[in-house]
Amino acid sequence: MHSTKNIKIGLIDDHQLFLRSCQLMLRSFSGEDYIFNVAFEALNGALGIEKLQSLSPDDLPDIILIDVNMPVMNGIEATKVISRDYPSIKICALSMNDNDAVIIDIIKAGACAYFLKEMHPDELEQAIKEIYEKGFYNADASNINFRRLLQREKESVHISDKEKQFLRHSCSDLTYKEIAALMSLSERTIEAYRETLFKKLNVSSRVGLAMESIRRGLVNL
Repeated sequence: MHSTKNIKIGLIDDHQLFLRSCQLMLRSFSGEDYIFNVAFEALNGALGIEKLQSLSPDDLPDIILIDVNMPVMNGIEATKVISRDYPSIKICALSMNDNDAVIIDIIKAGACAYFLKEMHPDELEQAIKEIYEKGFYNADASNINFRRLLQREKESVHISDKEKQFLRHSCSDLTYKEIAALMSLSERTIEAYRETLFKKLNVSSRVGLAMESIRRGLVNL
């Protein structure tokens, strides 16, 4: 018997127009297989936490879309609290820019994905479904050729101790030049580590590298 899955979503953003537009867009995603419902809206992280505390366990959202930059309590601070107090809720960061340091900080705080606000609605819909089903979404990995991705999944990926050390540093706010100095290696060697790990982990950016490292348990935060 066919079962329609109900995805409950919380929205935390300091722009009311964005909240309303996002709510309408999410509802438009509903179809035979999935129904998208907005569980609550809030204009900053503190208000979002208040809304969560007022909800019964059955009404809690499955996923929260949260803006990074907000007054009162920003997305990173709120994500730390929500991921600690409501570990079953998946948190997705929303950002106007792709600043690596900020995105890595919110992933470390507990977010399972980040979305640029300029992303296409079709990609957002697919990403939310993937998070609901798998608990994680990495745009880098999702954009890789699917056949090549499947092939790499079949291969056992060996990560050396030096590469793991590089991955840990990559999940910080250190520059590649600073990582090279810390590891007593040349910048060219660090670039080689980066390119090799991009291929091994099927990613194309530092943020993607950090997210995939965390997802696979290669880096413990």
